[in-house]
Amino acid sequence: MKTSDLIARRRLSLGLAGMALSLSACGLLPKVSEPVDLYTLTPKTTFPPGLPKVDWQLAVEEPVAPPSLDTPRIALQHSLLTLEYYAKASWTDNAPAMVQTMLIESFETSGSIQAVGRDAISLRADYLLKTELREFQAVYDGTNPVPTIWIRLNAKVIKIPERRIIASKTFERKLPSASGKLADVIGAFDETLGKVLKELVIFTLEAPSSPS
Repeated sequence: MKTSDLIARRRLSLGLAGMALSLSACGLLPKVSEPVDLYTLTPKTTFPPGLPKVDWQLAVEEPVAPPSLDTPRIALQHSLLTLEYYAKASWTDNAPAMVQTMLIESFETSGSIQAVGRDAISLRADYLLKTELREFQAVYDGTNPVPTIWIRLNAKVIKIPERRIIASKTFERKLPSASGKLADVIGAFDETLGKVLKELVIFTLEAPSSPS
């Protein structure tokens, strides 16, 4: 083989290697990552008898949340000043978006409202539900390997089109997990959120008829 051919092949090989490095740096080549277990929660499906039936429509905004909670990562806390996340585990969506979905489905399963949907679908709503997700984590106390789930959600019911707040309340629940296993922790998240959702749905449906 001629020396010129060897030089040409060497240049081609170096060129392809350089292209691969360039593509990798730009993020165009697929990255190998460790598998992550995905988890979701469920809406509230049981409500007390006598739940008011309303003929108005409700738009539900996605909850506002701090950046530490506005993520699909599952938060845990060992002290009031730190927030960490479970390894190799994630929610199926960012926590606020997941809570919004569970809220809407809980209103639907209550069978007590004419129509409910996300505010993004331009629903001709009579009321708007604005929420703020303030706590949504598993809290560990000292060396105890079994955490307590802490969920705190502030809600405001707003009359449309005046955009006047007619009711506001913070819903907070803390429930211990059955064990330190992640499956039990997720189950505790589901139970805790269910109690918050139940109280919030009842509060919202009663808000327009409650004395201001």
